[in-house]
Amino acid sequence: MTSVADQLDKVLQKTTRLIELCNALQEENDLLKLENQSLKVAVDTSKAKRVDLEEKLRVTKLAKSIDGTSEKSLDIKQKINDFVREIDKSIALLKK
Repeated sequence: MTSVADQLDKVLQKTTRLIELCNALQEENDLLKLENQSLKVAVDTSKAKRVDLEEKLRVTKLAKSIDGTSEKSLDIKQKINDFVREIDKSIALLKK
């Protein structure tokens, strides 16, 4: 049978080992938190860039559609005004 001192020594060794493991896991956790934060920033940056590129694409498509027509800019303005009047009429009818 082992003595109480031996048993206490084993408990202290195991406790020390557990503390070391806990510290190592805490360090790994801290590193993973930093990596996670870094990846979140990268994702946010990518989302902002995607939104910006989508807006540029929309503007480019609009510019090409206007540029591609053979109508003069006054004709285009007149069409836009006609659309606005139709929208205003529709809104007026919906309010009734």
